[in-house]
Amino acid sequence: MAVHLRLPTAVLLLVCSGVLSFPVGQEKRDTTCGYQSCHATKSTMLNVHLVPHTHDDVGWLKTVDQYFYGDRNDIQHAGVQYILDSVVDQLLKNPDRRFIYVETGFFYRWWKQQSSSMQQMVKQLVNEGRLEFVNGGWCMSDEATTHYSAVIDQMTIGLRFLNETFGICGRPRVAWHIDPFGHAREHASIFAQMGYDGFFFGRLDYQDRNRRMKVKEQELLWRASDSLTPPMADLFTGILPNGYNPPEGFCWDQLCSDAPIRDDPDLEDYNVDDVVWRFLHAAKSQALVYKTNHIIMTMGSDFQYENANLWYKNLDKLIRYVNAQQTNGSNVNVLYSTPSCYLQELHRVNLTWSLKTDDFFPYADNAHNFWTGYFTSRPALKRYERISNSNLQSCNQLEVLGGPVSRKGIFGLGDSETLRKAMAVAQHHDAVSGTEKQHVANDYAKRLAKGWQHCQVLVSNSLASLTGSSAERIYCDNLNVSMCPLTESSKKFSVSVYNPLGRTVTWPVRLPVNGTAYSITDTQGKYVDCQVLPVSRATQEVRRNRGFASNELVFQVQAPPLGYSTYSVSLLKDQPSSSLLPHGAPTVIQNKFLQVTFDPDTGLMTGLTNLETKQTIKLTQNFYWYNASDGNNYESQQTSGAYIFRPNSSTPLMVNSKAKVESFQNSVVQEVRQWFAPWVSQVVRLYSDSKAVELEWTVGPVPVNDKQGKEVITRLDTSIKTSEFFYTDSNGREVLQRKKDFRPTWQLKQTEPIAGNYYPINSRAFVKDDMDQLTVVTDRSQGGGSIYNGSLEIMLHRRLLYDDYRGVGEALDEKSEIFPHGLVVRGRLLLSLERPASAADAHRPLAQEVVSQPLLSFTDGDLNQNARLEFSGLQASLPPAVHLLTLSQWDKESVLLRLEHQFQSWESKVNSQPVTVNLQKMFSTLDVLGVSELNLSANQWKDEMRRFDWTPEKEEKPLPKTFEDLSVWEITLRPMEIRTFLLRVTFK
Repeated sequence: MAVHLRLPTAVLLLVCSGVLSFPVGQEKRDTTCGYQSCHATKSTMLNVHLVPHTHDDVGWLKTVDQYFYGDRNDIQHAGVQYILDSVVDQLLKNPDRRFIYVETGFFYRWWKQQSSSMQQMVKQLVNEGRLEFVNGGWCMSDEATTHYSAVIDQMTIGLRFLNETFGICGRPRVAWHIDPFGHAREHASIFAQMGYDGFFFGRLDYQDRNRRMKVKEQELLWRASDSLTPPMADLFTGILPNGYNPPEGFCWDQLCSDAPIRDDPDLEDYNVDDVVWRFLHAAKSQALVYKTNHIIMTMGSDFQYENANLWYKNLDKLIRYVNAQQTNGSNVNVLYSTPSCYLQELHRVNLTWSLKTDDFFPYADNAHNFWTGYFTSRPALKRYERISNSNLQSCNQLEVLGGPVSRKGIFGLGDSETLRKAMAVAQHHDAVSGTEKQHVANDYAKRLAKGWQHCQVLVSNSLASLTGSSAERIYCDNLNVSMCPLTESSKKFSVSVYNPLGRTVTWPVRLPVNGTAYSITDTQGKYVDCQVLPVSRATQEVRRNRGFASNELVFQVQAPPLGYSTYSVSLLKDQPSSSLLPHGAPTVIQNKFLQVTFDPDTGLMTGLTNLETKQTIKLTQNFYWYNASDGNNYESQQTSGAYIFRPNSSTPLMVNSKAKVESFQNSVVQEVRQWFAPWVSQVVRLYSDSKAVELEWTVGPVPVNDKQGKEVITRLDTSIKTSEFFYTDSNGREVLQRKKDFRPTWQLKQTEPIAGNYYPINSRAFVKDDMDQLTVVTDRSQGGGSIYNGSLEIMLHRRLLYDDYRGVGEALDEKSEIFPHGLVVRGRLLLSLERPASAADAHRPLAQEVVSQPLLSFTDGDLNQNARLEFSGLQASLPPAVHLLTLSQWDKESVLLRLEHQFQSWESKVNSQPVTVNLQKMFSTLDVLGVSELNLSANQWKDEMRRFDWTPEKEEKPLPKTFEDLSVWEITLRPMEIRTFLLRVTFK
């Protein structure tokens, strides 16, 4: 019998399965954590909230493990295990003291090593609010280069551990991103939907800060969605006064050199009066640029509190001596506090707050120091992270669909957790951002590779169960450079194509082979059109003798929603093939949807036509590079580096005005191979039934023998009349309008005409006018902008010779054993030309296909005769507006499901409408027995989630709109809404 999983049923399920230590949303009666644990303040005084904290990067100059253990102190003195040891010891000595901790990935490591008695003492500290978790994700994620799905996952992992370990007192009330280098609107929307009451960060553009200080708008209300009904995505946001450091002169860590408080008048250098005077001056100065009689001071910094006694001994004295001045008429009250206690006081004053609807990109800390280089830094790692995310989603889904045997089956023990945690670490703001040292970047990649190995076992077990075949499965992770030993040598093999999306997908497959003719059949035994092309010259050079395939077998596959299809490939007797012979420069390639024109003299594109809508634009595309500043002969000595993009000229240098060209045209694909230089090449592809043009670019090794660092871009110049406007996505989700040399919230003084107009592009960017929209879908996070009307440029690769003096201490000059002369990077851009009113109907599903791409596995020979060659985990495709974001095993009896509406409210006449889905009729192999809705991070019941209400200035307070589902099972999604469910299931 189907049951709606609410209390008490839900609680029973969760407690019995060990998911939560007590019902989510209910306070333990014997705890005084959270807002109940705050010290009293004084309404008639200036209250200074001292927040002891440490900022512990989950990898940066050292690897995550080196940071935890305190290894390699020759690089940086930092040991997280000692910080937590020392802090807990000091908190136990004085109940007034407070400490906040952020990075659950580190805390989890430390917690596992503690004795049960120590764990009990820490639980007491948490229950009394003396140790408080803020943010609570596995890491503090980057905001410019992360995809929203991976951010949600890493937050869920961290918050789940805190919930299971500490219950309600482990749930953070405040989001805390003190170090990321600019702030994304989608992140704020995510935090709001996770139930956070507020958000604090440390970095914003220096011009923006100066204006906000003058008008006291360093605390504001951020409306982080133009589609979700307020206040669903409203988030109170506070900008910290000193980044995340203490006021100058008040750092008492062993890493600092400030004088301690010397309070014995009988000893030399008594300095209490001086310390008190300086502190009062700092507090009153800070109060001048904030709105209330409460201010916050962050007392800590990077990897501080390894010897916490130094900090706490001096903070105890500071509080005592400053407050003693109240008897002499001082109106300053100092107290130990936390971000949530500070936030509570701001909420209590019941003021109105300025409203912000854009984001905090780009970030500059000075006139010539724009942190826009890291949008592209380490492009190979950025792509590997994106592929790993796709693999993880497939792994999670197949763990559910294959059942328990997927974790323990004929191929051994498999798990998704190893990759899940590796992906979580990779979201860190010095990981996927590309701002770490080289050996640390290598470590992130190694962790992802190890996680994928664990997932391969799980996927093989699951597919063996679903197909009924025990044949060994092979995974070819180097298909992007035409390497796969099985397909290169086998005369007969099968390809399983698993589709992680909730709708049927058609996908081009290119396999390295050595034959010239093949036969392919689908699950029905029907022949599939296929063609053989020679491996490109660029691919041959990139492989560096690691593969021996001379050709590529090209065909299109179709896979059902949340399921797989199997294709059988057989080598035919070698025969001459005209498809292997190249043609010269074409004037046009086209299919039934699109036409691309070329200049036969230059080999470059000249135009793009949508044959369905009968729209044509002029379109040229080429490669350029900016000469990176070396810091000499400029008013600022700032150089380009891992973080900062600073070209020494606003005019990029063209790689070549012409391309050497050869083309291939057959029934499956038409492609034009362009050779611009020994280090830059491209293939323009148009598959037979595709509505997008593929540009596969290969860049590197970037030459630096001229002693010039280079930042390589591709630029698309069109006839579209953009009026200096263009559009970029936020973390792969909602789209924001941009304008050259403009910021929505202040009068910009532009000092860097290129770098100051770059924005993060996570999955798409577009230019449009009333008639035409050209959308570019990317395969990784990159930086880009529209410097000229009608143009869109995207930075592809960076090779730099100098550090940019932001702490990493290395030039961004990537090399490897395979590429000792510089890294070669390959990627894809997909171009879509549509009418603006319907463009999202094309680019939304297209971007999802790139992010959640089909997973290929291979078996030598045929599967057994009775094998199940096709399978779908859904009873039917989901509606076009609905994306299945998460399907993962939660415990033995339940799975976590996230469904999202993937359209904004304004972008599609057809798909920007509410959509209803029946959860009980969704899966083909699962019976859904019960359902409970959770918040986005799955650590609170949705109907028990309560957040502070905030009132914006110059606007009536929005009334929350409530929408009723048709039934327990029939749930409705509205534009940009993500809904999270815990389903109790059994296998049919």
